[in-house]
Amino acid sequence: MKRVVWFQEVDKDDVGLAGGKGANLGELTKAKIPVPPGFIVTSHTYLDFMEQSGVKPKISELLSDLDPDDSARLQRVADEIKRLITESKMPDDVAAEIRRAYRELGEGLVAVRSSATAEDLVEASFAGQQSTFLNVIGEENVVAAVQACWASLFEARAIFYRGQMGFEHLKVGMAVPVQRMVQSNRSGVMFTIEPVSGDDTKIVIEAIYGLGEAAVSGELTPDLYVLDKESLSILQRTVARQDKQFLRNEDSTTFGEENNRWVLCKYVAESLINWRMGAPAQPILAVLEELLTEPKQDDDFATEQVQQYRELRINEETGRYKLRLWRDNGNGLHPVKTDNTDAGGWVFPTLQGGTVEIIPLTD
Repeated sequence: MKRVVWFQEVDKDDVGLAGGKGANLGELTKAKIPVPPGFIVTSHTYLDFMEQSGVKPKISELLSDLDPDDSARLQRVADEIKRLITESKMPDDVAAEIRRAYRELGEGLVAVRSSATAEDLVEASFAGQQSTFLNVIGEENVVAAVQACWASLFEARAIFYRGQMGFEHLKVGMAVPVQRMVQSNRSGVMFTIEPVSGDDTKIVIEAIYGLGEAAVSGELTPDLYVLDKESLSILQRTVARQDKQFLRNEDSTTFGEENNRWVLCKYVAESLINWRMGAPAQPILAVLEELLTEPKQDDDFATEQVQQYRELRINEETGRYKLRLWRDNGNGLHPVKTDNTDAGGWVFPTLQGGTVEIIPLTD
């Protein structure tokens, strides 16, 4: 039995070993999609821990007569189960293997992510119900974060949802991918079909500034883009105001909420207005389509090395629009000025048929 496997060792047929997220990461890695490297602490390791630590019968007793509709008691039971798991000693050989894999990965900052064996299914979706820990650094912190991911399988909302969907709590496994951290300027989710209608001619993208956890947690409303899959032209764009972003807290040396912090945005702009999905994106989209295990697939993404932003503002009194380009030249963002802009770097788009015609600026 393998306690730890690497992304390139698993694929979509290994959900029972790597969980839904881990299996998909392996599939994407094998397809040469640019996925940050990492390893997976397998679900077998979690199940063995539950047996060896002696917590399994205690958890079974706590859940035996639980009424999931009693929200106050549900929360108390969830907290008690998580305490039992996090305070139990992880076997020394398991902790040692996690440390070894972390060293082999190159150490440094990682994301420690939950990957349950009952997620991303046709009949049920457990997305966002378990914990993810971002910007974790150091062997002991990684080991502790893995154990905290195991405990998060018993978050109150996860217990409630499993009860509603008829899943047996102690038969669901938890794998934990540990992945090289991306310090995202922009993050999001791409659906390779329209997730509500099932329209397979469209791609839906939700995007925010900063780390993607801000969207997963519901703290920020992402920008929404609907694209035609064939031409990659934007059919619909809904821009949300994002006045803050979730970023790494460089002062933190532990794991958990302290690792990251909210930062006010210094600019207001569409998160993906300058993201080009041209010819290079087509092969990636084709591979993603081919890899789908189910018709409703979503793929996380994150981008670094962002160099410029377009800022669109509307005067609510006059209804007039204006646009300017910001570029990072290595010492912060500055407006780009050309012969077409005013002193502040602004140009004024024209209205055509009631829609805004964005005047292209020099890239």
